[in-house]
Amino acid sequence: MKFTRLAFFPVALAVCLTAFSASDQVKISNGILEGTGAQASGVREFKGIPFAEPPVGELRWAPPQAPKNWTGVRQATGFGPRCMQQALFGDMGFRSNGMSEDCLYLNVWTPAKSGSQKLPVMVYFFGGGFQAGDGSEPRYDGESLASKGIVAVTVNYRLGIFGFFAHPELTAQSPHHASGNYALLDQNMALQWVKQNIAAFGGDPRKVTIAGESAGSIAVSAQMASPLSKDLIAGAIGESGSIMGALPAVPLKSVEEQGLKFAASMNNANLAALRAMPTAQIFEAAGKQGAPRFSPTVDGYFLPEAPAAIFAAGKQAHVPLLAGWNSEEMGARSVLGREEPSQEAFEKAIQRLYPEHAAEVLKVYSGASKEEILQAATDLASDRFIAFSTWKWIDVAAKTGGKPVYRYYYSRPRPKMNPEMAGVTANLAGGISRGGTPAAGAQAPAPPKGAVHSAEIEYALGNLDGNKVYAWGPEDRKVSSVMEDYFANFIKTGNPNGAGLPKWPVVKAGGDAAFLHIDVETRAETEKHRDRYLLMDRLAVQQ
Repeated sequence: MKFTRLAFFPVALAVCLTAFSASDQVKISNGILEGTGAQASGVREFKGIPFAEPPVGELRWAPPQAPKNWTGVRQATGFGPRCMQQALFGDMGFRSNGMSEDCLYLNVWTPAKSGSQKLPVMVYFFGGGFQAGDGSEPRYDGESLASKGIVAVTVNYRLGIFGFFAHPELTAQSPHHASGNYALLDQNMALQWVKQNIAAFGGDPRKVTIAGESAGSIAVSAQMASPLSKDLIAGAIGESGSIMGALPAVPLKSVEEQGLKFAASMNNANLAALRAMPTAQIFEAAGKQGAPRFSPTVDGYFLPEAPAAIFAAGKQAHVPLLAGWNSEEMGARSVLGREEPSQEAFEKAIQRLYPEHAAEVLKVYSGASKEEILQAATDLASDRFIAFSTWKWIDVAAKTGGKPVYRYYYSRPRPKMNPEMAGVTANLAGGISRGGTPAAGAQAPAPPKGAVHSAEIEYALGNLDGNKVYAWGPEDRKVSSVMEDYFANFIKTGNPNGAGLPKWPVVKAGGDAAFLHIDVETRAETEKHRDRYLLMDRLAVQQ
């Protein structure tokens, strides 16, 4: 990062306390930042802002600590490093400054001309299975939403072993007798930073909506459940996933056991030795096949009990919720395998997946024709992967949250790829594969008929032009305009409805929920498959 001294520091400081200066300097609690200047849209960008101390050395596997102050002017014109991660997903493109354990940075896009405007705020958590992703990805860019009168923020958080490692020594050191969940604590620290500093960018710290997709959506549900965060937010948006079923929080003891297994694989290293190891050594060991995996934890601190119990008791943040999922979150092949879609093949697959409950499952997931079997397999695959957990969140929030809940179902397939994307294959989970030739006898995956996992992100955030893979057409831009307007309205008022938009009904608790079907012709519908989710819920309880 580049630092320069102010020649007349007291005068410049007085100016920055109340407004952006001509050179786009703004004063926050830690010092003065200088951003990139207003874009053509009028939005100002401030990138790579530290919201915590680098989590290295003794701060590896420790709760994030407040960042130190600086003197002079800190340049905020480039994204900070992304957190340590394997290259897992083909749909991720980064604008970050490399990769490092020193990665706790956030980015702000603001349309405000001064620090006194009190605009609504969106804080977005990226997806990637808590294993990959970054706030610099073009699909999360905040300029488009900011141009609608919103201060947009994207946040980095620790991933994989660096974000979720638990160990008995860590638990013993903690004043809360907790370990793990460092990624979720990073997000909480970012929300604390927003509360303290967002007014300097023209944002209202009392009107903060948290949002995210996939792991980011799961994180939103976790932040709603946590007593540490629930008073820091005014609204929540979840795109595909909740912690009640997808990447669920598990007991601390089981994650500690994984930590001990990892330590044993590192020559029985104790905590001090593990913290002293180079980043690359930990990273490479954690990425080996068969290495222990770490997940969100019911740690007694960030999550004092299981999230489902928190929501069932109405102890979560009582804020408006907008959430939903896509029509093809997972493909039929994840259920059918290589078998051709037939009744016999589908029944065999169900008996394999649910040996004790096959008859019950076949009552609610069924079909006769090839197309019906494919749809039933797609529905089951999507529900098992992430749709059910999102339904569960919506259903329980409507019962216990005391605030409006808005549910969507997104079905717009991505268009064909641009002609110059020769050699690129679209994958069903939203990623792409570049180069290479198929193995002998291998079949190219059939193009999705619906919206795959993550397909809605660019539409919802107004970032189609940031994705050069697909040939976006007028219908795509229509869907994007409508969806982004709904999101913007919700962030501003807690209600997605507005002039010129189809009416989005509120979910009524305990019955067939009304929802918004988002596609080229967006429309309100009523839930037709509650029996599927009630069965999934019952089976989850029995596990």
